[in-house]
Amino acid sequence: MVFRRLLVLLALLASVAACALPNDPSQATGPSRAGIPALPRELERDVGSAYPDAALQAYVDRVGQKVVSQSSVSGSYRFVVLDQPLANAHAAGGYVMVTRGLLALLDDEAELAAALSHEVGHVVQRHAFQRARQRQSVLDAAVEAATSTGSITVGRSVARDGLLALRRYSREQELEADKIGVAMLVKAGYRGSAMASLIDKLRRQGQLELQLMGEAPDSIDRRSSTSTHPAPVERRIALQAVSDATAPGESNRAAFLAAVNGMSVDDPPQEGFVRGNRFLHPVLRLAFEAPRDFRLFNDTDGVLGVGRDRSLLFFACTDAPQDGLADWMRNRLKPTPTDIQTTEIGGAEAAIGARPRGSDTGLGQARYVLIRHGDRVCFFNLLSDGPDRDQRIEVLINAARSFRSLSEAEAAALRPYRLRVVPTAGTSAAQLAQRLPYTDYKMERLLLLNSVDSGAELMRLPEVKTIEP
Repeated sequence: MVFRRLLVLLALLASVAACALPNDPSQATGPSRAGIPALPRELERDVGSAYPDAALQAYVDRVGQKVVSQSSVSGSYRFVVLDQPLANAHAAGGYVMVTRGLLALLDDEAELAAALSHEVGHVVQRHAFQRARQRQSVLDAAVEAATSTGSITVGRSVARDGLLALRRYSREQELEADKIGVAMLVKAGYRGSAMASLIDKLRRQGQLELQLMGEAPDSIDRRSSTSTHPAPVERRIALQAVSDATAPGESNRAAFLAAVNGMSVDDPPQEGFVRGNRFLHPVLRLAFEAPRDFRLFNDTDGVLGVGRDRSLLFFACTDAPQDGLADWMRNRLKPTPTDIQTTEIGGAEAAIGARPRGSDTGLGQARYVLIRHGDRVCFFNLLSDGPDRDQRIEVLINAARSFRSLSEAEAAALRPYRLRVVPTAGTSAAQLAQRLPYTDYKMERLLLLNSVDSGAELMRLPEVKTIEP
């Protein structure tokens, strides 16, 4: 439901641009910078750039090369850490990539090897190629059905059934990659249980994210027929049939913790920082504050805010129009906004308009807010369709009015949060949790970060991961 509304919200403007500074497409990807791998331009456009830490990049590549060399996997691979805070992994064109966010979640080198071997398993089995071929077959069958019957409805039905089957096929590929990954893990000398503990960590991460959004944590184990991935519980059950899944082996926790110590856990500075319900961008030198119940999610395309009542806020910046913002809104946005007002926000030119009622069934209250910021224009798209939509939209407009420019000193003082490995001696779980630079769920975040279920279990570890500003 949230993602359906997000698509509606993104459609409120015909064109949105990234909040990050635009990349120069004329700059081709060159050789690695001082040990930082340079991804092919098209791949970097899809997954982002490599994290600028040569030592961490070298460590992850060593682990990956160990996995593939011991498994006699054919082909050449490059293992890369992506400069992203979300837990994820990808494989494409000989590159196997893990994000900073995934590294922060892991507990030891064996789990890193599990994540890498899972992705290599996809490559070995040519899963991406197989999905592309199956997808094309579905489309061809749908076109043929529509042509032979003269009915677009029949064609759509064939496409729908084929895509549902393709999603089931994709879930089977995930389970197959798990199985292959376990075999590679064990051959490389790592504990076979690392694949299961990796899945457990991703499940716990998903549960916390659901809690942050006010959702039921146990819904992580329920998937719909349209899901392309099996639920974590399905993956764990499937691993029970894999004999090597409990094989003993190395964990190398100390080496892993040393490698990730000091790693950023934030978005790259050029994409701005989320601080609770605030967003601050040190490069564009801007900030705003969302309503207190909002969760902000930063991405290259902009910032999404989701309220507890499922109100939505989307923020981004693009090149500024030459004409006035009210005229630009009136001439460029379709359907043409109503009740357009010129105003000032943060001392800068601004315009506020409403999406015409009835232009989208069930859309509720929707507003556009444009603000000129130097040689750019920043905009908020605001949506509320709950029972208090009229009052709520005013709250969202006031949030947009919190937009302001940062001084040079304020921008210079902004630094990413970093993961630190600290000893537990001389402190307590409560003290460690209280030091986290977050406003809520502090103990839950700390326990998740260290893969334990209680403060007592946490304190039995000689060293733990924490987050410091």
